[in-house]
Amino acid sequence: MDVTVAKQVDVRANIKKYFDMACDGRAVMIPRKANRNVVILSEKEYHELQKAKRNAEYLAKLDRSDKQLRSGKVVEKTMEELEAMAE
Repeated sequence: MDVTVAKQVDVRANIKKYFDMACDGRAVMIPRKANRNVVILSEKEYHELQKAKRNAEYLAKLDRSDKQLRSGKVVEKTMEELEAMAE
C-alpha cells in the first residue's frame, strides 16, 4: 500500500484531495506531536485490516487449542453429557 505523508495544514486545506487519495488506495499519514500520528485510509482498506486482525486472533486461538490438545489438557464429554449441559 502506498502511503503519502501530509502536514495537518495541507490536509485541512485540501481534505477532499486526501480523502480521494485514500479511496484510490493510497493511505495518508499525518504526523502529529508526541508521535500521535493519524492515518486516513478507505473504508475498504479498514475492513480488510480488521478482517486480517480477526483472522490472526482466530489462528492464535486455534494454535493455543492445539497445544492444549497435544499436552493432554482436555475434558472429554459424552453426547448425553453435552445435551444435558445445553438444557
